[in-house]
Amino acid sequence: MSRILVIEDEPIIRTELRRLLVRAGHDVSEAGSVQEASSDYALDSFDLVLSDLRLPGAPGTDVIGMCPGVPVLIMTSYATVKSAVDAMKLGAVDYIAKPFDHDELLMQVERVLREGKLARQNAALKREVEQAHPVSGMVGSSAAMREVFDRIRKVAPSPATVLVLGESGTGKELVARAIHAQSPRADGPLVAVNCAAIPEGLLESELFGHEKGAFTGAQAAHAGLVEAAHGGTLFLDEIGELPAPAQARLLRMLQDGEVRRVGSTRPRKVDVRIVAATHRDLPRRVQEGSFRQDLYFRLRVVEIRLPPLRERGEDLPALAKHLLDKACRKVGRAQATFSPEAMTALTSHPWPGNVRELENAIERAVILADGQVVTPDLLALELPEGSVGATEAEARDSGEGELEEGASSPDSMEEYFRRFVLEHQDHMGETELAKRLGISRKALWEKRQKLGIPRTRA
Repeated sequence: MSRILVIEDEPIIRTELRRLLVRAGHDVSEAGSVQEASSDYALDSFDLVLSDLRLPGAPGTDVIGMCPGVPVLIMTSYATVKSAVDAMKLGAVDYIAKPFDHDELLMQVERVLREGKLARQNAALKREVEQAHPVSGMVGSSAAMREVFDRIRKVAPSPATVLVLGESGTGKELVARAIHAQSPRADGPLVAVNCAAIPEGLLESELFGHEKGAFTGAQAAHAGLVEAAHGGTLFLDEIGELPAPAQARLLRMLQDGEVRRVGSTRPRKVDVRIVAATHRDLPRRVQEGSFRQDLYFRLRVVEIRLPPLRERGEDLPALAKHLLDKACRKVGRAQATFSPEAMTALTSHPWPGNVRELENAIERAVILADGQVVTPDLLALELPEGSVGATEAEARDSGEGELEEGASSPDSMEEYFRRFVLEHQDHMGETELAKRLGISRKALWEKRQKLGIPRTRA
């Protein structure tokens, strides 16, 4: 049974509405004006308020602000487009014109009540999920992760620009999505851009758009990704790879709230919140002159650092269980568990690829498992022979001491990587190279950038 408040100054109409709604199974209260309703009842205790537009004293639309969260359906004898639009702008869920058809009114009331019930259920479910996992997709109770969650909760409601730092695979995009979801912009778009994945010659056009004829091949005007994120959040991953011209344009956009398409002289206003991420040492890049200092300070209004998985040992069992459940749902398998030996292997592995590596290992194990128990052999955590990690392990097993920082011995990790890539890149694709090295394609690209090894192209 739903509680409905009817606010109507005509006693005959009020009585008729009461009888109609009571016969439909609702608990109905009534008042002759907004003032009477607010003094006699707790307005937020109702499931629906049905109010006339023109009442003695305050208009019926005034009740909208007195009961936030409660749907208000406006009745009016002056059913003009303007009055309907004005009521909807003020927050009414709908309006109905007098004289109204009984069946039409009941259908409208039932629809509004049903939508309100679904909204409350969704809100309750969202609260439960947020209590279990403070940030969607991110699991952890360690001190470092609690600090991350706390900072996300504090910064999300504000319009501040956020810089997310952390190693590859730590979940920087999840942080951006959590900030967007908990912000007032949650209903707007979230546009994610990997600055390293777009060719430098196309980056400005993709980000800021272009006009027809701006360059060869620009056969039509094109709105960029910044404009696509209007009213929402723009996530710029690998911001450290942004070339100098694009840095200047981004800085202008952050300062003025305007974007100018390539080939255009007219700026366009945009309302975009920026969340940027990188695994690079940006202060060092600023010192080297490859990243603008003024842009760096604009981006790091609030800074969030994600810890690597090796520093979150206490989180690993719960995180592994979460990823196991996720993998089972993804591949359509029954619920699985880890054997004690598998859990020991998981907690003792260094996880150089962080959460992404953990997720991939668990998904692979679920796919290969014949039963509902994941064993160590299915996880295949030992790096293949000839991989970067295996070389390091072999050096330790042979009793060789640790290499001095900056050493260029062929046995060093970086020297091995450099030699292997240079010897094989002419006849191996990037996927095969990464597989032979025991790393992801993204990690291979990052290592190339760090060591200055260009990728050969046919």
